[in-house]
Amino acid sequence: MLIEDVRNSLDVADLNQLKCDLNHLQPVDVGEYISQLPEKQRAIAFRLLNKGQAIDVFEYLPTDVQEELINSLHDAQVVHLVEEMSPDERAELFDELPAGVIKRLLKELSPEQRQATATILGYPEGTAGRVMTTEYVRLREGLTVGEALSKIRRQDEDKETIYYAYVTDDNRTLVSVVSLRQLLFTFPEVLIRDISSDRVIKVKTEASQEEVAQIMKRYDLIAIPVVDREDRLVGIITIDDVVDILEEEATEDIQKLAGVSGDEGALSSPVATILNRLPWLLGIMGLYIGAASAIAPFQSVIAAVPVLAVIMPIFSNTGGTVGIQALTVTIRGLGVGEVTPKDTLKILRKELLAGSGTALALGITMILLSLIWARPQERWVALVAGMVMMTNTIIAVTLGTLLPMGLKRLKLDPALVSGPLLTTMLDSIGFLTFLTLISLALKVFHLQP
Repeated sequence: MLIEDVRNSLDVADLNQLKCDLNHLQPVDVGEYISQLPEKQRAIAFRLLNKGQAIDVFEYLPTDVQEELINSLHDAQVVHLVEEMSPDERAELFDELPAGVIKRLLKELSPEQRQATATILGYPEGTAGRVMTTEYVRLREGLTVGEALSKIRRQDEDKETIYYAYVTDDNRTLVSVVSLRQLLFTFPEVLIRDISSDRVIKVKTEASQEEVAQIMKRYDLIAIPVVDREDRLVGIITIDDVVDILEEEATEDIQKLAGVSGDEGALSSPVATILNRLPWLLGIMGLYIGAASAIAPFQSVIAAVPVLAVIMPIFSNTGGTVGIQALTVTIRGLGVGEVTPKDTLKILRKELLAGSGTALALGITMILLSLIWARPQERWVALVAGMVMMTNTIIAVTLGTLLPMGLKRLKLDPALVSGPLLTTMLDSIGFLTFLTLISLALKVFHLQP
């Protein structure tokens, strides 16, 4: 109801009421509301936010809206907003800004924030170093619990999370970890080293973000430390970042399976949609030309047995669907860490057993349909159609399992085996096998057209 009041306030230009409403909403809700406004109204709504609310809301805005506001606000406002962002969010924003704007903003940041941002930007995209934040609680081994809590109260209120404190030596080497719960329920004179755990789950800066997400999910962590090659603590990754990573990876996999490139959203502009989809469509068209080329030599066979024109689309759609089912299950298993390439034979065995039952059912169905549609002199085609349907089904589950597993073993993205690519391969194999067998049958029975 409050969101609706906000919309009505802007419609009637009641800016005082709008200001009151916006500053009483949660920052994430305000960020969503501003993102949905027309471009000219976004800056108006954002300027109505109180200083603290504006800082919180800015981090929830999409990067394109952040960039737009940076161009519309005064330099002092922009510098203040960027300065107050967490280093990882700031680095993500800088990825989208023009080089000139980045250079100007970096110059205005405090030395500490400039160094933190430069550190994160120095790591490759998609790695733990690129998504970490440098705002974490670090303690020395020699501190007592009381001293540690005093330090956290005095210096660490702006840290990303305080639920874990990381204990290091004088060289910043990560030694152990202690939770806030342990600190609160331990006597003040106890030394940190006596209650901290040296069984620290950590990741290297060069680890992939997918690997980080799987580790945090496996061990139910809300934060994980990131260390460099010398085991020195350089940052942490928190659960909110992992949620974003999982959403990003799931979106990317779904888009690739559907043959969509880039970072297209449901509300993307028509031009962006064309640019994202057209390369894939042109590539798939090229593959379909290959599939069509497999049919071209058999035009006289199709003319002699017209029912083939009715049966062949069923091969295409059914075989492709079977392949995509196996492909999707395998990619999902790899994505969430449920299976690895070492499980290839186990997964393939399961798919082949299930595929055999499916193949038998589909083959019988194909025979029955072919008998219904075929002319009396063409009913022999039903047996060939059923055999090829069963064969194509087995091939489909095999390819749908082995292709993503093979790509994963080669350290490539399994989703590269997109749905359109797999279905085109299966079309070519199915058509070529089916028409070749029909052609041979025509010769054996002296029905050559």
